Amino acid sequence: MLHVDLDQFIAAVEVLRRPELAGKPVIIGGRGDPTERAVVSTASYEAREFGVGSGMPLRIAARKAPDAVILPVDAEAYLAASEEVMATLRAQPGATVQVLGWDEAFIGVETDDPEAYARQLQQAVLERTRLHCSVGIGDTLVRAKVATGFGKPRGVFRLTADNWLEVMGDRPTIDLWGVGTKISRRLAGHGIKTVAELAATDPDSLVAEFGPRMGPWYAQLGRGEGAQVVDDTPWVARGHSRETTYQQDLTEPAQIEAAVRELAAKVLEDIAAEGRPVIGLTLKVRYAPFITKVFTRRIAETFDRDVVLAGALGLVGRIEPGRPIRLLGLRAEMPMPDDAREGHTPTRSGW
Repeated sequence: MLHVDLDQFIAAVEVLRRPELAGKPVIIGGRGDPTERAVVSTASYEAREFGVGSGMPLRIAARKAPDAVILPVDAEAYLAASEEVMATLRAQPGATVQVLGWDEAFIGVETDDPEAYARQLQQAVLERTRLHCSVGIGDTLVRAKVATGFGKPRGVFRLTADNWLEVMGDRPTIDLWGVGTKISRRLAGHGIKTVAELAATDPDSLVAEFGPRMGPWYAQLGRGEGAQVVDDTPWVARGHSRETTYQQDLTEPAQIEAAVRELAAKVLEDIAAEGRPVIGLTLKVRYAPFITKVFTRRIAETFDRDVVLAGALGLVGRIEPGRPIRLLGLRAEMPMPDDAREGHTPTRSGW
């Protein structure tokens, strides 16, 4: 199986629209104004050389790369480019395509020469979309996904059971797909700092820390094992969310309530298109300067907009009074259809 990841996708789309930007540091985020509160959505390789990365405040990115061109996010353009890429992948001989997001997908295919197939695929994407991609080859989805990082940019790399520990063993656990900063720190607290150490860990020893499902899963991840089948069943979102970063902190209760009402109205529009009820709500609150809290509640399955709004406003009561707020986000959870494959699709909020 293969994992395809478009190189610096959003930045590359912008360079195609503005060829004069080729070879220059380009940063995309917010409305393209570094004086506003916003974060970097992506940066070109040239901008990354200055230490600019996704999720960084735009004002800090502008200081790190003072000569960079800063552009606003244009989600519709990126979605259109993504659809062209995915259509190209689906047109490849014998390909089963599992879309992971705008810029990546797994490809299931039977071939005796996966490297040659990967090169053909790269050429097909380049010819149709003028976008470059990297391809990872693996005998599990995990290994294919991790392999792509070694192929970037524009390359092909293979990871299998035979070379997994040779390539990954000495690397920190944070280099694994699905292990972030918090999980790697928790693993380190148990003396597990490298992939090889995680691979050698008794899965049962992780249950107390991570639970009966995730503990064994992390041990399996350390060995690069897992699913071996690419599933092209369409993704179904478990929920929809919206969030807003405010240019001026919210300080008054009336401001906060109005902001949550506005978020709820947008989320309910998204939910209505799904035809599924709401079963849970999450309110994300980022206090100034940058402390984030999340409040959740389950609600009885409902299609009633007023009930959902009341639930959202109920969560507002858990906000600490008097603390300035720079960001609010609201997420509504839905039950999954019986035949659905749960997944994540890009959203306007970035949740």
